[in-house]
Amino acid sequence: MKAMLGFIATGLAAYIALVAIMYLTQSRQVYFPTSALVTDPAAHGMAYEDVWLGTSDEVRLHGWFVPADEPRGTLLFLHGNAGNISHRIDSIRIFRELGLSVLIIDYRGYGQSEGAPTEAGTYRDAEAALAYLRSERGIAADEVVVFGRSLGSAIAARLAATETVGALILESAFTRAVDLAADLMPWLPVRWILRFEYDTLDAVKSIHVPLLVIHSVGDEIVPFHHGRRIFETANEPKRFLEIQGGHNDGFLRSKAAYIEGLSAFLAMPRQALPE
Repeated sequence: MKAMLGFIATGLAAYIALVAIMYLTQSRQVYFPTSALVTDPAAHGMAYEDVWLGTSDEVRLHGWFVPADEPRGTLLFLHGNAGNISHRIDSIRIFRELGLSVLIIDYRGYGQSEGAPTEAGTYRDAEAALAYLRSERGIAADEVVVFGRSLGSAIAARLAATETVGALILESAFTRAVDLAADLMPWLPVRWILRFEYDTLDAVKSIHVPLLVIHSVGDEIVPFHHGRRIFETANEPKRFLEIQGGHNDGFLRSKAAYIEGLSAFLAMPRQALPE
């Protein structure tokens, strides 16, 4: 009995230590930035401009503006939690071929952007990018399509809930940070210790612009039910595009259906969407 109690006590101490470590290092569980840019659009036959912009709290961000040959609109690209803008070339090419000029930025702490990532900081970064399109490019906010993938979806949804935009595309989105953490780490008391909100579900309740939710049934990181719940919670007008493949390659493995779904969403007149 004494040995058993000792074993239980050791196991409990180890679990408490693990919870403490996860609590103290959770930013490193959320953000996985890399600094080095591994390529640029020019290396893939696309003209581009380096963009530098400042945030409301005076952090200098880097991004690319990649113009379409005959633009039908402008897309603000908010990427996921790992890597940097140079890992999104395939997506940039797809949007450009759909006739969208693309502004893609690195959040603070990613790529060549200054600072360190925080939840509030990523929201400010998205706001600064939208402000840049308005002030420096002369693009009306309601003509901007905001695109967010994975973590970027939570940021994009909040931007669309608090600022004027033309349309919103959410790909591989999770409902809330705590919901995703509970799915991925059910053995941790994440609802007690998580400091991040990233509440996509709450944000879409305030959004009334055309919305496209894209999710793969085979997403191994963000389960499919997150995308469905976001779609069901969102206001009209909205569309859902189901694709195949993993979290990071679904848009490529389902490329034909993916492009067709995007093209149909972008081409549909606003008044033809459900009210």
